[in-house]
Amino acid sequence: MKTVKRLKETFTNGRFEMFDASSKYVILSDCHRGNGNQSDEFTKNQNTFQHALSYYYKGGYTLVEAGDGDELWEHPRIKDIKNAHFETFEAIKKFHNDNRFILLYGNHNIYLKDKTYVEANLYRHLNEHTQEWVPFLPNIEPVEGLVLNHKTTGQNIFVVHGHQGDFPNDQGWYLSMLSLKYFWRHLHALGFQNPASPVKNAYKRHKIEKNYASWIEKYRIMLICGHTHRLKYPRNGDLPYFNAGCCIYPTSMTAIEIENDLITMVRWKIQADDQGSLKITRNIIHGPDPVAKFDMR
Repeated sequence: MKTVKRLKETFTNGRFEMFDASSKYVILSDCHRGNGNQSDEFTKNQNTFQHALSYYYKGGYTLVEAGDGDELWEHPRIKDIKNAHFETFEAIKKFHNDNRFILLYGNHNIYLKDKTYVEANLYRHLNEHTQEWVPFLPNIEPVEGLVLNHKTTGQNIFVVHGHQGDFPNDQGWYLSMLSLKYFWRHLHALGFQNPASPVKNAYKRHKIEKNYASWIEKYRIMLICGHTHRLKYPRNGDLPYFNAGCCIYPTSMTAIEIENDLITMVRWKIQADDQGSLKITRNIIHGPDPVAKFDMR
């Protein structure tokens, strides 16, 4: 099965990092930041996103962006995205400056697989006002997968975008990109969804998730993905498959937190308080549970 093979390759070649009870990670996926036009779904949650990042930065978390952070299929000139979401990138830059930012690429930002593209577009940024080049994310090294290994127990947690083995979004990504860029992006602005995407295609989404399950059963490793935009937290007896959801739900965004050897799924959204004032809230929707609970060895 192609997904099992691709996930194994990504696991073997992924970034390896040790963690323990003192470690803090927040895993976000599928922001799909665009250029601020009508089809840019990130704009409706950008204030929520920035508030969440402020919370995680002050809390000492490492930010893991698990793929499709930027919508490069529609807007390959990343400077257009940076200009549209300047404040968001300033928040991300703070994590990077503190060595607390891990960038994974997915299918929609697979350009980040190319070191030349990364050096030209992420290492520095042209200030539109002063026309001077300033450091942006110098020496950033996007990766396809992240393996967190517990210092004491040896338990592995595998974090990956999740498009691996999904043919039109993995091996056939270039053709899918062309169809989106020159056809579906215009319908996207009107609310139509590309059928190659698992987001609104339940059959495709369930097929991908069955492939994830096959990998977990074979290698007995906890898996955290994005890609489908469908949040997932295993119930008692389920395989340890987690999905971080996305940052472009109509009124909210979701995240997975790992802290004190516990894993929690949260939702950030704008809500009205008893006085009718709007405020951004963090709500726990699943967990917290010990990460050791999901060790299948």
